[in-house]
Amino acid sequence: MRRGLTALALAAWLAATPVQSAPTEMKPSPAEDAFITLGTMGGPVPSPDRSQPANALLHAGRVYLVDAGDGSVGQLARAGILLPRVRAVFLSHLHADHTGGLSAVLALRNQTNQRQPITIYGPPGTRELVAGLVAAMQPAARAGYGIPGQPWQAPAETVNVIEMRDGATLSVDGMRITAVQNSHYDFAPGSIEDRNYQSFSLRFDLPGRSIVYTGDTGPSPAVEQLARGADLLVSEMIDMGGTLAVVDRNSPDMPAEARRQLEQHLSTHHLTPGAVGQLAARAGVGALVITHFAAGTPDPDRTARYLADIRTHFAGRVTLANDLDRF
Repeated sequence: MRRGLTALALAAWLAATPVQSAPTEMKPSPAEDAFITLGTMGGPVPSPDRSQPANALLHAGRVYLVDAGDGSVGQLARAGILLPRVRAVFLSHLHADHTGGLSAVLALRNQTNQRQPITIYGPPGTRELVAGLVAAMQPAARAGYGIPGQPWQAPAETVNVIEMRDGATLSVDGMRITAVQNSHYDFAPGSIEDRNYQSFSLRFDLPGRSIVYTGDTGPSPAVEQLARGADLLVSEMIDMGGTLAVVDRNSPDMPAEARRQLEQHLSTHHLTPGAVGQLAARAGVGALVITHFAAGTPDPDRTARYLADIRTHFAGRVTLANDLDRF
């Protein structure tokens, strides 16, 4: 790089430099709507085989992240999607496995001088989360690329936040988005905790297609109603035995009370394969995609059991998603 390159030119060069793309067959068509499962691992324990929960919704040549777990930016690159194409992020809830990659989304956009603000949609608490990430970006933004007198856009100017409430409906770029509170939390209805901490399932009604993303949830009549007649249901699923085995390997010294509380959370705030099948059948969806494998990559025997339990209730098309699958 020549000596006289200005800071502004440097930022423009970085913004224009393409990231490593996926093979041609993985590249999404800009004109085609699609839902890409960027990361299909569930829970806070990392996996060598699957990235943390994240999805890319493609509509009319634009890209939207639906949850942003750790590794989201790298998974976008593997899917052939440049980060500047992402216009907004929809967060189902604020557990770290679903939000851990948001810091990189914001900071790398700022570092490559993306001037168009990105909008983060999420439950109560999203403003606080994003404010903390923006604060963490300040030292790097002030230092810039180490060029004296270099101008740098303030991180707070590059992001907008819209907090949603149960039943919220939004119109974004020709899509209708609906958020309903699900059963991932057990707080008493109307309590302070219930007002301040919410977990959503999201429905995206596109001009030619409807997609419902459960996020993390247990059995929920509200989610059944939200998913009624959807073309595609993207649902979480829990394998209790497999998930607890992962937890035991990761945290062998977990106190007994903490493990009891974890078992309660897993059994009531998530969906078993049978419960997923019931949800899909009651909602009358066209097709079902399973994600959020907290037990990691299933072996053939477990996969067969998952599908058998689901198909006891749901006769439609079922796919156990992998990272970078496109629907």
